[in-house]
Amino acid sequence: MTELGPVAWPTEPIRTERLVLRESEARDRSAFIELLASPEVHTYLGGPRPRDELEREMPGAPERWPGSFVVDLDGAMIGQILLRRATGHRRPAAAGKADLGYLFLPRAWGFGYAAEACAAALDWFDGVLPGEPVVLTTQTANVGSMRLAAKLGFTEVERFQAWDAEQWLGLRSPVTPSA
Repeated sequence: MTELGPVAWPTEPIRTERLVLRESEARDRSAFIELLASPEVHTYLGGPRPRDELEREMPGAPERWPGSFVVDLDGAMIGQILLRRATGHRRPAAAGKADLGYLFLPRAWGFGYAAEACAAALDWFDGVLPGEPVVLTTQTANVGSMRLAAKLGFTEVERFQAWDAEQWLGLRSPVTPSA
């Protein structure tokens, strides 16, 4: 995965009804470690990373690059939205397109925060890179992620086997800028 391309970064924080999408800060480090070490979060992502390894390797302000948003609820990080260029994607239908990823702490599940945050990030993306499609890959066993993909307007392009599980690749057609 590589950078999105010519986008101004850091962007101004994006505010939704309940959330703020912003660049990471040093105060987010412990939440990033919790997110990356969580067995629940990584059930469909190949498993968590060891907490002690994360403690040693995590920089002071993690994941600071265009398209990486901290999802903030009431001043605290509850998740992360990632928009990256899928240059090395194994599936030809995804290669070179922007790829949406998201991770949320288990305590934030079930409240609609992922849908709200992803929709806001996609609106931002449509504004800075109009006319570009976005892809999303998830395991078909991840029912919540499959529902979210449909809610966000992703449609199935293909299913494939990888990492010992059936994967789903969806495409969100580009939003055409209005004249």
